[in-house]
Amino acid sequence: MGFWTRIREDITAARVHDPAARGAFEIAVVYSGLHAIWWYRFNHRLWDRGLRLPARIGSQAARAITGIEIHPGAKIGRRLFIDHGMGVVIGETAQLGDDVMLYHGVTLGGKGGGKGKRHPTLGDGVTVGAGAKVLGPVMIGGGSIVGANAVVTKDAPPHSIVVGVPARARPRVAGERYGLVEPDYHI
Repeated sequence: MGFWTRIREDITAARVHDPAARGAFEIAVVYSGLHAIWWYRFNHRLWDRGLRLPARIGSQAARAITGIEIHPGAKIGRRLFIDHGMGVVIGETAQLGDDVMLYHGVTLGGKGGGKGKRHPTLGDGVTVGAGAKVLGPVMIGGGSIVGANAVVTKDAPPHSIVVGVPARARPRVAGERYGLVEPDYHI
């Protein structure tokens, strides 16, 4: 996928997820979530090429500018949208599928030391509400919603609603969206 095609796709994802979005130029200029993702892509390429220190320096520069910390080792799918991203943290071994949406204050973090997979995996189409913490090498199945301020430390099956402290998962009822707009990328 070409550079400009990816940029257009990111802007379209912002329009789909944010009812306050007014236009492509405004989104490209003022959406810090997009800026953090664009920085991440550059830093991730450095990381994959073995340029670990420059990648980490770049990720910290992006954090200082956007308030969003994305480790360059994380693996992120297409069309991630970070809404009001201040305080978002995505750890080194986190994996995010396509069409994921994160609100402000979300942490995709570890639970302690050790090597190997330490951070969560989010399936395609997962939404994580404001202030939620998803901790450790847990799997959140595709199409799930993690409620605001939930603390998730256990796996959740696809198409779940995950709420509470500690969080518990339950199946989504057919058509249940909790006020979230289902993405339509054919705008």
